[in-house]
Parts: sequence; C-alpha cells; structure tokens
Amino acid sequence: MIVSLESLVKVYAGKPPITAVGGIDLRVPQGGIFGLLGPNGAGKTTTISICTTRVLPTSGSVHIAGVDVVRHPALARRNIGVVPQYNTLDRSLTVFENLFYHCRYFGMSTQAARERSQKLLEQFRLSERADARPFALSGGLAQRLLIARAIAHHPAVLFLDEPSAGLDPQSRIAMWEAVRGLRDEGITVLLTTHYMEEADALCDRVAIIDHGKILVEDTPENLKHSLGAKTIYVLDLSRSEGIDALTASVRALPGISSVEATPSGLRVYAQSADGLLPALVQTTQHHGLRDISIQEPTLETVFIHLTGRDLRE
Repeated sequence: MIVSLESLVKVYAGKPPITAVGGIDLRVPQGGIFGLLGPNGAGKTTTISICTTRVLPTSGSVHIAGVDVVRHPALARRNIGVVPQYNTLDRSLTVFENLFYHCRYFGMSTQAARERSQKLLEQFRLSERADARPFALSGGLAQRLLIARAIAHHPAVLFLDEPSAGLDPQSRIAMWEAVRGLRDEGITVLLTTHYMEEADALCDRVAIIDHGKILVEDTPENLKHSLGAKTIYVLDLSRSEGIDALTASVRALPGISSVEATPSGLRVYAQSADGLLPALVQTTQHHGLRDISIQEPTLETVFIHLTGRDLRE
C-alpha cells in the first residue's frame, strides 16, 4: 500500500480536550484516486495534515511509500505533493517561476527544472499564462497551477484538500480531467471533498469519516448498493401526526428495505419499484400526501444515511 495509517489519533489540548482523529486505520493502494468524505469537523483535514507532515499525531503512525512521516518528515515530503484548501502560490513570481523554483527546491538542475516546468505548463494548459502573476489568474487556472506545482518533483502521492472549493462548474470539470490524467501517470491521488458527485465521478475507492473515525470504506458503487435499495421514494406529507404508525405501515409493504422519517415526510428505500407506487399513495394519502419524488441511490444518499442530516458548523 502506498499510504498506510495505523491507529492514528490526534487530540488537541484544551478544556475539554478535542479528539479530531480517533483511531483511524486505512490502506490506500497505489495508482488510484481515493476519496476521504465527511461533514465539517469530521477529521478529514487533520488526517491529511498529519499525512503531509504539517501536524504531529498524538499516537499511531503514517507511512507514505514506506516512509514514516513522523520519524523522517523530510524524506517523506519527497514522496508527497500537497494542494491545500488555500492558495499558496508565490504572488511575487510568475506562473513559470512558481514551477521552476519548486523544481529547484527539490534538487533539480537548472536545465531539468526548466524542462519540467515547460512540460507542466503544456500539460495543464497554462503555457499562454507563463509570464502572468498568480493574482491575474482565475480560480480555475490558479488551482491547475497549484496541482502542477505539487507534482513537479514527481511525488508518489498527491494530497488534494477540497480541490473544487470555490470553483465554477467549468473549472471543476477541467480540474477533474487534470486529476484523472495524474492517475493515468501512476500518481496516487488522495482527496477530501464535500461534493458527492465529485467523489462518485473521480474516486476508485472512498472512505466516509465522521467524529474522527472511518465509518465505511469501499468503491462508490458498492457503497450505493449497501443501502439495499434500487429505488428511493421521498414523500412530502402535510401531516406529522401518527408518523411512527405510518412508518411501520409503509415498512410492512412488500419490497421495502427501510423507512426514515424526515422533517417533511418519509424517505422509503425499496428493493424493487414494481407495483409499489400505488401502494405508497394509498398508504399515505390520509397523511396529506403532497408529492412523491423517485430517485436512484447516490453516494450522497449513503453519506447522509451514515452521518445524519444535522447541519454542521
């Protein structure tokens, strides 16, 4: 495994102490795209920060390409590329110089650094902006430059922390194409994201984390199948009286996997849609049925099912 986390714990001192990471075990195979998903405050960024040597763990270990990141942080950083949530481009340098001096920092000769920088400008479609300063770049262009700089020294693993945050849809799609290209080059990508669509589109495997612990880890497709439902019915009801009895009645219908009460009605997980819609209408009509929407299971459905619907600060 290219990334290995064993019993990883991070507790921040305070009254009371805050456990940001509560004992994570994780193995990330080489050459794929791995997603770490979770609500705000779940521990994603702290986990990434430990992996990239920016934060020391309270206990446990992290190995990147076989290197212990705590015992040998300088050596580990040679195997790591990082794109944080915030823009860290050097505003005093041009686009080309941001790449060139990063290469020089990692020991490349002047000629090798120049050649690598030119190649990256072409790869990330930045050649026309080579002489521009970072403040003149759009959010999408700046993100592409951050990714290009992060892989300039040929790392084994690239960490992307919320790479789509603040990007418009077109820039997000361009970023996705760039990340897929890195996988094709053999670079392992580990990303955190709030966008379930992004994780579903990009990731070979994902782990859902909450309260500093991993809840599940699998392929997006297997996680969607884990709900035990092929169809989800979302029922909008005008009456909430007797909702527990109604939930039991709906759960007793043939082909129902599970039923959840929602603020506006019910969410029904069904193994089969055959003949179920009329039965649902008949069962719920006396509770002021206003609308029914029909959905297929998504990664967002799994995420909400596991982590709940409460707003996180």
